[in-house]
Amino acid sequence: MKYLVNSREMKTYDANTIEQLHMPGMVLMERAALSFVEEMKKLSGDLSRVLVVCGTGNNGGDGLAIARLLKQAGHEVDAVLVGNRAKASEQNRCQQQILKAHRYELLTELPKKNTYTAVIDAVFGVGLSRNIEGEYETLLTKMNGLSGEKYAVDIASGVSADNGAVLGTAFRADVTITFAYGKLGMYLFPGNEYSGKVIVTDIGIPEESWFGAKPKTAALEDADLARLPERKNHSNKGTYGKLLVIAGSVNMAGAACLCGGAAYRAGCGLVRIMTPEENRTIIQSVLPEAVLTTYPKEKPKETQLTAALQWADAVVLGPGIGTSETAEQLLKAVLAQAEVPVLLDADALNLAAKDSSLLLHSQARLILTPHLGEMSRLTGKHISEIQTHLIEVAEAFAGQYNVICVLKDEHTVTAVPDGQTYLNLSGNHGMATAGSGDVLSGIIGSLLAQGMSPEAAAPLGVFLHGKAGDAIREKTGCRSMMASDLTEGICLITRETEDVQDRKEQAK
Repeated sequence: MKYLVNSREMKTYDANTIEQLHMPGMVLMERAALSFVEEMKKLSGDLSRVLVVCGTGNNGGDGLAIARLLKQAGHEVDAVLVGNRAKASEQNRCQQQILKAHRYELLTELPKKNTYTAVIDAVFGVGLSRNIEGEYETLLTKMNGLSGEKYAVDIASGVSADNGAVLGTAFRADVTITFAYGKLGMYLFPGNEYSGKVIVTDIGIPEESWFGAKPKTAALEDADLARLPERKNHSNKGTYGKLLVIAGSVNMAGAACLCGGAAYRAGCGLVRIMTPEENRTIIQSVLPEAVLTTYPKEKPKETQLTAALQWADAVVLGPGIGTSETAEQLLKAVLAQAEVPVLLDADALNLAAKDSSLLLHSQARLILTPHLGEMSRLTGKHISEIQTHLIEVAEAFAGQYNVICVLKDEHTVTAVPDGQTYLNLSGNHGMATAGSGDVLSGIIGSLLAQGMSPEAAAPLGVFLHGKAGDAIREKTGCRSMMASDLTEGICLITRETEDVQDRKEQAK
């Protein structure tokens, strides 16, 4: 697991490192510049003619140091300092003096030539909170129009480190080389479209700089797949949990099949699908492993639902159930009776949006997995507002209703009330296809049934879902990917995880 920070957190950890851990700020700046240049060289880009544009803050100081190191390495470099030099930060002024001592020229405006092989943006840092206007807007527009690869120092100027908002205008980087921690705005829309490839480098700001206040947001990594539920040699189907999937309606059997199939592929021992009788033949043909409990489409028998809930270790409710009176009765009954973790998805969310107070009265631990449209109905907020404040909206909703909120977007947010927030960085745009959400519900439900806590199952399920999409992309590409392909992707990832674990066991 790696941590992602906002501007306030980064400023605090930087200050703590300098003031309480007694690491000189100039040392951190030199390490930042050195790591930046090293990463540029690893990328094997053309550094024969480089432009470095620097502001008067510490981000500009990083840029000045980068310009000096590139010059010392023999590259042709034009270094430009923009802004009021009289208001330059102390470290920025020191870097200016170092350049002067080396007799390196420091320009005050962009040269007229447009023949650079690399353009480096060090105008504004992570602390920027105001819109860019006037001469700075003109400057960034000109920089974007120059030839050459575009590199951003720590963050692309104009991108909010907190939520990815573009503050008026922004530098469009091909590569962002950032220091100590990834900044949230680099991964959130639309800031991720201005950040390019993000590389995080260590410059000596350690976890000790947190002083007990660790970053609020984290992203899972491949090593976290080791947290998948343990498999045992001496076991049976009951060992790996029983999941009740209440899904499907007439002509909507596919959602039930995708959800149930994904649950099995993610390791669940038994999956019971509760669905209208009309779906029996389809589901038995597509997913014969499923245990079926069917009901007349007019109304399920109360005893059927009660028995199924008592049988289950976890419940998924919603994929393809529609918004009929029958579906509404199912939602109310499950929320009133369930004593095991319940995941609400798709139509269950649309029904809950009619009366969100239902969420407050459930005794079960709830996970909700809305996409932007469903979240709009649940909160009354416009989709554009949700998308540009993804983390804040998910956290607020989770806190208000005491639920785990999995807010789905390009980078899905999992918010745990009074706990960690996760931003998922796995997956690809091939997964933007019908049924992908049903697969995700099945994966998370499977992990719940196998005994994982909701707080652990939700973010790990989201990560595994994305990894499955990345794995199957090698076979299908993005354009041709379908939700059913993702179940094969689950197999590829879990098999790889098992192979790693087997090698570790053999090495003991």
